Amino acid sequence: MKRRTFLQALNLGIASATLYHGAGNAMSLTAILGGNIQDRELSYHRIQEIKYSTVQMKYPRLVGKNARLNLHGYGPNVEICVIKTDKGAMGWASLRGSRKDAEQIEVELIGKKVSELFASNFGTLNDRYIAFDIALHDLAGIILQKPVYELLGRKKPYVTDYYSGMIYFDDLEPSEKPSGIARILEECRYDYEVGYRQFKLKIGRGHKWMPFKEGLQRDIDVTNAVAKAFPDCDILVDGNNGFTVDQFIQYLKGIPSVNLFWIEEPFHETVSDYEKLRNYIETAGIGTLLADGEADPDPALLKELFEKKLLDVHLTDIEGLGFTNWRRLMPELKKLGVQASPHAWGSLLKSYYTAHLAGGLGNTVTIEGVTSTSEEVDLSGYKIQGGKLIPPPAAGFGMPLLKKI
Repeated sequence: MKRRTFLQALNLGIASATLYHGAGNAMSLTAILGGNIQDRELSYHRIQEIKYSTVQMKYPRLVGKNARLNLHGYGPNVEICVIKTDKGAMGWASLRGSRKDAEQIEVELIGKKVSELFASNFGTLNDRYIAFDIALHDLAGIILQKPVYELLGRKKPYVTDYYSGMIYFDDLEPSEKPSGIARILEECRYDYEVGYRQFKLKIGRGHKWMPFKEGLQRDIDVTNAVAKAFPDCDILVDGNNGFTVDQFIQYLKGIPSVNLFWIEEPFHETVSDYEKLRNYIETAGIGTLLADGEADPDPALLKELFEKKLLDVHLTDIEGLGFTNWRRLMPELKKLGVQASPHAWGSLLKSYYTAHLAGGLGNTVTIEGVTSTSEEVDLSGYKIQGGKLIPPPAAGFGMPLLKKI
């Protein structure tokens, strides 16, 4: 998401959901929030050093195409920042945006008290420093010896469902000898053993990779096959805006026995198309959630769709919007009767950040899983139990770096 639009994407028309600008405003906000013992503890630490690096995340398999994009590969090399204080505390996380942009403002953080940049019951105090937002949450948790979800208000985290977001068009690979639906079922069996009890199936093969009629039938066949093979699991589908509303209704007519948990981005959102889809699923007696807001979100349009009850779940990316912005947005979603599920595709780190957001604030219907391993990050604190993601009680985000920075 472009910087000029990410704050707009937060705004559902509520001024309280925006960040504050400048040190003076940050101090004023801290006073408004009532400087507490936690923030006094943060004031004893000053930012001494910021370093940058990457951590390699590895998927258990090649992740293939979706409706719009080609092969997604074997896992990202995630840019990170590491923040150290003069008292020896260290926090780290994914870097929001580019390293070049972060380096341009890094000098403004050096020497500042952590409490000038961050309030435990608000988050990052100045939107100018949003590149370091998630790392500041980790750092504050480390200093206070509390998991991030506890900074958000919960000693015992809310836990929620956890779906596999790894099921792409792998039936079409390798291109010279496609493996077919059996490959999708094999991947679902693997993910089932990992602990998932929800599968999100990418659909929309007829948008780009197959003739429409053939691709639509493959989408239908894959959905029916997975639902039949895993009757104890929820099925989610994601069209990546690869359908028209009429085409998507054709797809729904092909899966009459599948009770979809949610429908994600079937087409680029418009009021008229979502009115037509909502009317269809209600008339057909289909009980499913409608989820949108990931790709190039238009904040005014999203607000209208949520207010008109045409959408049920807000999907904007956990890093794209920013952790602090999600903290501000969540209460406003609750007022609208809208649930959250921040987009986390690409990096398991984002899934785990979301577990803390959900753990502290609730109102999260499910979390996107991106199964990964890493030789550079200790991911072992997180557990999957009963198809739900359990964050660890360790300080910060509970993911120690194994790589020396």
